[in-house]
Amino acid sequence: MASFSFTPIQPQAYIRYLGKTHVSVVALRVLLENKQDDDPPILVAAHTNHALDQLLRYIAPIESKFIRLGGMSTDYEIIKPRTLYEVKQATKLGIVPGGCKGPALGGMRALVKEMQGLLKPLTEGKPLDEEVLKEHKILTEDQCKSLLKGSEKWIDTSLPDSITAAIHKWAGEELIEANRRTQPEDYGFDYEEIDLEYEQLKELEAEGKVGGGEDDDETLRGERLSLSEPWTGREQLGRSKDNWDSLLKKTNDLWQVAPEGRGPLYRHMQQRLKDILVSKMRRLMEVYEKRVTELKIGKWEIDTNYLKEARVIGCTLTGISKYRALLHSLQPKIVLIEEAAETLEAQVTAACFDSLEHLILVGDHQQLRGQCNEKQLEGKPWYLDVSMFERLVRNNVGFSQLSRQRRMHPEIRRGLMPIYPNLEDHPSVALRPPVPGMGLLRSYFFSHDWPEDTDDLMSKVNRTEADMIVNFFNYLVINGAKTKDITVLTFYNGQRKLILSSLRKHANLQGEVFKVVTVDSYQGEENGIVLLSLVRSNLNKQIGFLSVANRVCVALSRAQQGFYIFGDAGLLSRQSRLWYKLVKAMSENPRRVGLVLPLTCQNHQSVTYAKAPVVARKLVVGNYHAAMAAPSDVIRKTDG
Repeated sequence: MASFSFTPIQPQAYIRYLGKTHVSVVALRVLLENKQDDDPPILVAAHTNHALDQLLRYIAPIESKFIRLGGMSTDYEIIKPRTLYEVKQATKLGIVPGGCKGPALGGMRALVKEMQGLLKPLTEGKPLDEEVLKEHKILTEDQCKSLLKGSEKWIDTSLPDSITAAIHKWAGEELIEANRRTQPEDYGFDYEEIDLEYEQLKELEAEGKVGGGEDDDETLRGERLSLSEPWTGREQLGRSKDNWDSLLKKTNDLWQVAPEGRGPLYRHMQQRLKDILVSKMRRLMEVYEKRVTELKIGKWEIDTNYLKEARVIGCTLTGISKYRALLHSLQPKIVLIEEAAETLEAQVTAACFDSLEHLILVGDHQQLRGQCNEKQLEGKPWYLDVSMFERLVRNNVGFSQLSRQRRMHPEIRRGLMPIYPNLEDHPSVALRPPVPGMGLLRSYFFSHDWPEDTDDLMSKVNRTEADMIVNFFNYLVINGAKTKDITVLTFYNGQRKLILSSLRKHANLQGEVFKVVTVDSYQGEENGIVLLSLVRSNLNKQIGFLSVANRVCVALSRAQQGFYIFGDAGLLSRQSRLWYKLVKAMSENPRRVGLVLPLTCQNHQSVTYAKAPVVARKLVVGNYHAAMAAPSDVIRKTDG
């Protein structure tokens, strides 16, 4: 993992390995100690909300005056109280003299009232009357007078008593019920696509993960109007819009229009009114949009007063783009970005404010790259998935290497030697507690040739391997491991779902919460024990995602105290030089590759060698490891 530290004088880079934000926090501590009272806040950013929360949790003990922009934090104890929304609720600073918020709100309310009046003819649920048509210059004064004069001689019994306007009597039986709702195309609008994620968003709202913060400002609010058009004129084909316009212009007395033409003419006037209303509404909406922008500026004027009191501001990379104008007003001089190698260059560019003096990028270009929404932009010839971080490394920007890792036990780190040959261990990692039920075995590559399969969604699965992992998971729990301390990783979502489903159905694991995730979603994470399901085993010599070095790097570097791999070591060694080096490294003394899995009884220290995932009928702690294998699958049992 690396961090680039840029200053206007001399660019430098500091590379650190494997996970934790230790170097970032130490760097921030130094920066904060040297920060002057009138200096702007230091801005820290991360790729995801989870990673941002993790970084801020490390910062909190050394700096309490931090604010998190964005309300998507799930840390309700430490981070949520320090979101901008919560800080504003706890401390009221008052209005900004001469600010934009008050005038903008007043202007918006006046425009809403005007728009409601403009749309009133379409919300009353009755036919249009001649006064509305005259107001919008569809009918002339003479035409309205002719309608009123002629209607005095008529009593129309074909319409409800509530419909009494002169034009209604004029239209008579040509005025018919529409028998349909108003359609979007009536107003020149296109249909919106159905939001297939609506139900998911509702679930998130119900769980309190969406809303209730400054992000809630984007929720649609305001007055709601229901457009209703229950009446229209009888349709007549064959006449164009120009023909009806010409008829209106040359006819002062509308009673001279033949009865069979009154319905189509009414229908034409109705459409002309809607065209006029749409045009006026669009002009009003343009003004309204300006008032909305002024309101946002007004809110940001208030927010600035809160943010400039903070010493550290945290937000996601998306947040930097979203709140860029607000952040720019603070004139930040220092920006630190975590997981910069997974961040697209455009997102980093958004953090390059005019006032910026020091940009610190922290990441690892040997792990996952960023992802483009349009996959064809990744790779040749565009390479938009290559981060600024990686590009600078590839272009030989000077750097110094920090090669001491603080995450994994030395035995686990050995498997990373093909990727990080100069990696050293901090003394603290040798003190990691042993894995319950595994004796001195911190890592192991259990090799098999069980054939893979494909699920209904065309994702790769290996059912026998999944069964083996589920039983091994249960064995670890029986011997004292906590489910929260075990993560199951896999490269395929089909395998993830299969393992998760099997764990939930296991009789001994009911009610537990499991961490079963794909490698791509686990960058930056860690856990005590990691079980890696490789899935691929076939006669076609295909290894798929397992050939991508960045993904393999992430998978191999997540465990702290125990790391156990399940897969076809022979196939991988033949098809990938990286896997060949890995298997070779794990085969050296002490040997940690084999066709059987050594299990050490937690109570008696006897060792059982299991070779297949057959579930025993009775779970026994510390005897024949029945939780893992039936007697027919025990190669050898030895007493310790």
